[in-house]
Amino acid sequence: MMGPSHALSGAAAWLAGSWALDAFAGYGQSPLAIAVGATVCAGGALLPDLDLSGKVTRNQGGATVARTFGVLSLFVAEVIEKISLGIYTATRLSKDPRRNNGHRTFTHTLPFAALVGWGTTALATHYGKWAVVGIIFFMAGLALRGLFDEWAERAGWVIVTLCSAAIAWFTAAALPGDRGYPMLGLAVGVGCVVHLLGDIITSAGVPILWPIPTGRRMWRMVGVPNGIAVRVGGKTETIVLRTAFTVVALLAIAAMFAPGLLHRFELDAWAGER
Repeated sequence: MMGPSHALSGAAAWLAGSWALDAFAGYGQSPLAIAVGATVCAGGALLPDLDLSGKVTRNQGGATVARTFGVLSLFVAEVIEKISLGIYTATRLSKDPRRNNGHRTFTHTLPFAALVGWGTTALATHYGKWAVVGIIFFMAGLALRGLFDEWAERAGWVIVTLCSAAIAWFTAAALPGDRGYPMLGLAVGVGCVVHLLGDIITSAGVPILWPIPTGRRMWRMVGVPNGIAVRVGGKTETIVLRTAFTVVALLAIAAMFAPGLLHRFELDAWAGER
């Protein structure tokens, strides 16, 4: 799927999960914590595509995520693409084809999702609030680039970076305590897994089984048949799926906050009558 669809699916998954935790497990979160989690999960849903690099010196090409912070993020994507290709080449079996790029290899696996999720939590836990600020800055940039792709393309990476810094600063000033730190890693990991599920419904698929060998192949691409696969950039993705993700997100927000707002309105009305 395309970047905007990945980011929107990540936000929808986190909001729906937050509602489920509140409704069935009694795990309530503040509106700010939910907003931060949804933002980080939306950004995490773009992370796997950091293995699709562009032209660093020209600030061109690459996946949506690779263009977030201009030349810097393009350079990071170039490095990750080469690392992913190296892992593929080192672990490929006899039936795995030779490749000259690392797109849809290591970063499109469950071990990668677990690794970045654990790494995010460890970083935030060990270094505290300043690490949280840095994580939110980076993930907010990815989320903005994905959720508001056309605006971000027009505004440019400088504006996106400034907006990300503003979000991180506001969060640092308003998010209390350490409660949200472990949730950041979970949000990143969930976002990566949602990305994999989104790519599985395309014909290209992802190596979701890696590192389990199957039939003398380590990097078997798992996807759906061409007849029912979602075409990248097609109407099913851009209209049907994005609409569904938006509806899920809005319903989850309404389910979490509408009862409280309605109760508060009723209390205010009752106080006014007195």
